[in-house]
Amino acid sequence: MKKPTLNIITLGCSKNKVDSEHLAALLEHRYVIRHDSDKKSDVVIINTCGFIGDAQEESIDTILEYAELRKQGKISKLYVTGCLSQRFRKELQEEIHEVDGFYGVESVNLIAADLLKEEVQPDYCSRRVLSTPNHYAYLKISEGCNRRCAFCAIPLIRGGHVSVPMDNLIEEARGLAKQGVKELILIAQDLTYYGHDIDGQSHIVELVKALCDIDGFEWIRLHYGYPLGFPDDLLDLMRENPKICHYIDLPLQHISTHILKDMRRGVDREQTIGFVENVRKHVPDIAFRTTFIVGFPGETEADFEELCQFIKDMRFERAGVFAFSPEQGTAAYEMKDDVPDEVKQERVDTLMAIQQNISLEINAQRVGKTEKVLIDRLEGDYYVGRTQYDSPEVDDEILVSAEKELRIGEFYQVKITQADYFDCYGEIVK
Repeated sequence: MKKPTLNIITLGCSKNKVDSEHLAALLEHRYVIRHDSDKKSDVVIINTCGFIGDAQEESIDTILEYAELRKQGKISKLYVTGCLSQRFRKELQEEIHEVDGFYGVESVNLIAADLLKEEVQPDYCSRRVLSTPNHYAYLKISEGCNRRCAFCAIPLIRGGHVSVPMDNLIEEARGLAKQGVKELILIAQDLTYYGHDIDGQSHIVELVKALCDIDGFEWIRLHYGYPLGFPDDLLDLMRENPKICHYIDLPLQHISTHILKDMRRGVDREQTIGFVENVRKHVPDIAFRTTFIVGFPGETEADFEELCQFIKDMRFERAGVFAFSPEQGTAAYEMKDDVPDEVKQERVDTLMAIQQNISLEINAQRVGKTEKVLIDRLEGDYYVGRTQYDSPEVDDEILVSAEKELRIGEFYQVKITQADYFDCYGEIVK
C-alpha cells in the first residue's frame, strides 16, 4: 500500500525543530515525511511557538490556514502541538474546531501513539528525520529553564531545567554523524546549566569533550548561554579544540543596572561588561552573538542611550533586538507597560542601525582573508556558505560564484573579496 503523506510544519526556535525531527522518526515507517512542505499532504502537524506576541500570531495564522483546508477536505487530519498549544490549549480548542487534536510540549510519544493507533514506548528516541540540510543538525541537550527572568514565559511553558542524560546525547550524536552531519549545534535554554539538575554541578565541558571525540563532526557550535556562572573551562576548551567553533550565542538583554534588576537577570552593568571582556580574553577571535530587549517597563531615554553606547563600545559581531512584549503569567506582565509601541519600534530601529554599521566595519576587515567555509546551498548565481563565526539562518553568509561546481555540505577555503552589511563575497582558493 502507498504510504500517506505527513507534513510537519515547525514554527519558532531550533528546539522545536528537534522535537519535530524526533516525532518524524517515530512515524516514518507509516508515513512519507515532509518538513515544512507546500505540497499537498494527507496529514498536517503544526508545531507552534508561543514565546512572544509576533510568534503567537504567526502560529495562530498558520493554524487557521490549515483549519480551512481541513474544513474543505483537502487534508484528512490536522494536529497542533508545541508551546502555543501548551499555553492556550483550552482557548484554541474552543475557537478552532477543525483541529483533530491539540497537544502540549513533550508530547512526541503521545502524538505518535494517536497517529499510529498503537502504543509507543515513552523511552528516549535518539533517531531523527532531519529537516535541516544533511550536513548540519541541532542537538537539544536539555529542556526547560530554572531561571526566572521577568519577561520570559519559557519556564511557564516547558517547566524547570531537565538535562538529557549524557549517554542518550552521545548515542543521538553518533547517529547524526552516521547520517553525514558535519556541524553539530548544541542548543538549550541555558546551555551551561547542563547537569545541575542531576548532581548540582555543570557537566557541559564533559559533554562537549565527549562530542568532540565522535568521528565525523568538524564543527561543534554552542547556542544559548547565560552570563551568570558561565564556566571559563568551556572557553578554554573552545580555544584549544579546533572542532569547537569560536562562536557563542548568549542573550544579554540590557546593560542598565536597574533594568537588569527589574528583568531579574541576576547580573548588573559591571558584571555584564566583565563577562564580555572575559569571553574575549579567553577566545580573542570569538564571534559573540547576543540579543537585547528595548521598551522594558521603566526604560527611560537615559537607559536606552546607555544601551546604545554599550553596543558601540562592545562592537558585537552579531546582535538582534526585540521590542518588549508583555507575556501573560510572567512577572513583567504585572508591570506597567509604560513605553509606547511607537517608541519601542524607534528604539529597535536605532539599535539595529548602530549594529548594521558595526557589522559592515567588522566584515570589511575580513576582506583579503581566507576562511574555511561550509557550503549550505546553491541559490541563483551563488553558492551560499558560512564560516565558523556564522550560525545557520541567523548570521552572515558567504556568497561564492557558481561558475565552478561545488558540493553542498563540503568545506572549502574561500578568500573574502567583498563585504556588505550582513554578507560577504568570496572566491575559492585552489
